[in-house]
Amino acid sequence: MRILFVTSTRIGDAVLSTGLLDHLIRTHPGARITVACGPVAEGVFARMPGRERTIVVTKRALSLHWIDLWAQVAGTFWDLVVDLRGSALGYLVPARRRVVMRGGRRPGHRIGHIAGVLRLDPPPRPVAWFAPEDSVRIAALLGDDQPILALGPTANWAGKVWPAERFVALAGALTAAGGPLEGARPVLLGGPGGAERAMADPVVRALPGALDLIGALSLPEAAALLARARLFVGNDSGLMHLSAAAGAPTLGLFGPTPASEYGPVGRAARAVVAPDGRMEGLSVEMALEAATALLPSPVAV
Repeated sequence: MRILFVTSTRIGDAVLSTGLLDHLIRTHPGARITVACGPVAEGVFARMPGRERTIVVTKRALSLHWIDLWAQVAGTFWDLVVDLRGSALGYLVPARRRVVMRGGRRPGHRIGHIAGVLRLDPPPRPVAWFAPEDSVRIAALLGDDQPILALGPTANWAGKVWPAERFVALAGALTAAGGPLEGARPVLLGGPGGAERAMADPVVRALPGALDLIGALSLPEAAALLARARLFVGNDSGLMHLSAAAGAPTLGLFGPTPASEYGPVGRAARAVVAPDGRMEGLSVEMALEAATALLPSPVAV
């Protein structure tokens, strides 16, 4: 069986689509899957089982990137085409079956919209794929079995970024003697590039004992690290979604973006929302309470 899966240009939406892909992998063993996605999301699928090919769709003027993609897939007869971009492409390639997600904003979480294309209810949870070599590199970077508190202090625009001093205060409260993550080592995660580095640097400077991995990991390596994290706390971002997919207890910090649509989805994931819709309105106390609620209760002795 040959499946064409057209998904997002953004990491967060791409991660949310992995649950649907995982469903297809499990229900069609041996299927050969081609994934089309944007450049920054490519790593989400790098370790995916059953992946025959990834086509990286780089945006071009006048939507010419869609013509480029069509030229690469129109010569194949697909058993199933899944188009989560709501484009015309899904109707213009030869296929036995095609499902196209309609565009536009509507109520409900994005994961429900994605699962709806195959009428799956409840929606399958996102997954994070990584390989043994990714785990080996992470083990070498961490060096020991000290518990880690993963922090994601960056986002794709400044309005989604919690103030740096509050990340520092929260990390201190969580890892201090008597805190819920006493002795854990903060690990700072973020994407490549100057903008991410600029957002993270105030936190890096204020936490000299933290491990700074901003821009240092591939997405599969980040997933391998997050699978080991005792807790992740971060802004609304692709990294937040990857953390929840990897199974880490995940707290997403939300202000101007709707948690009802983009909150983290995982075995232990929740969002804490600023009451006034501004990240400055989200207090350390609110975040600490929400983070503590995600952690296992201490065992009485």
